[in-house]
Amino acid sequence: MTATHVRRSEIVSILRSRGKFARADWFERALPDIVDTGKNSSLLANLDIDPDALKSTDRIPQNV
Repeated sequence: MTATHVRRSEIVSILRSRGKFARADWFERALPDIVDTGKNSSLLANLDIDPDALKSTDRIPQNV
């Protein structure tokens, strides 16, 4: 099942582990702590991050 909300830190960690430090820094600045994978599916695809591989978080963003 695809996670619908994931922690930004998990995505940043994946990018850094791939040596994509500039992208990780940008992602950390540009997106909220909790990322909606549906709204950001194109961005995740562009970064070659599979939403199915991410852990879903129980915390829902306050500004939904």
